[in-house]
Amino acid sequence: MPKPVLGPERRTNPLIWCVAILCTLITLAVIIAVLVVLVGYMIVKPKVPQMSVTSANLDTFAYDMSNLLSIKVSIVINAENDNAKAHASFYETIYTLTFQGVKVAYLRADPFDVPKNSSIPLYYPVESTSIALTPEEGEVAEVSLNQRQVVLDLKGSSRIRWRLGLIGSIKFLLHLNCKLKLPLDGSTIYPKCSTKSR
Repeated sequence: MPKPVLGPERRTNPLIWCVAILCTLITLAVIIAVLVVLVGYMIVKPKVPQMSVTSANLDTFAYDMSNLLSIKVSIVINAENDNAKAHASFYETIYTLTFQGVKVAYLRADPFDVPKNSSIPLYYPVESTSIALTPEEGEVAEVSLNQRQVVLDLKGSSRIRWRLGLIGSIKFLLHLNCKLKLPLDGSTIYPKCSTKSR
């Protein structure tokens, strides 16, 4: 039986070996990074910080026949950080308070930090200047006066950043959408209203 004819011996190009070694090193680095993140996550067990409306009360709701509205309201929003091992930084905090879509006030906060496992209350005493209402909005204001209850919408967002040991810095955007049903007698309400993260 004749022997098969073999061509000249082929060698793998050194460039291909370099690429293969480089890909292997990158793969190992990714696997190690994922393991470090998972171990860090299991150790820290992070919870997303929250903003929640803890109390609100309406001091003044004045509407006259010239369709002008004045509102004075006090709102307390709590910045909460339930992480036992990481402090949180809140920034770009802005909320809009509206009555029937009409802007009453903007509630802002300068950047601030919340230590680990604690909270910081933000006090917003809001006093609007006279707000001109359309006849339709004026009718809603009259209904609110008759029902002895005013509904205000509080919407907005806050950005947070917190450092989690080996995991590194994590950022979230917190959205708040809250309907405040405030009695005209000035009594304080305690809405169960908090942010949702994205």
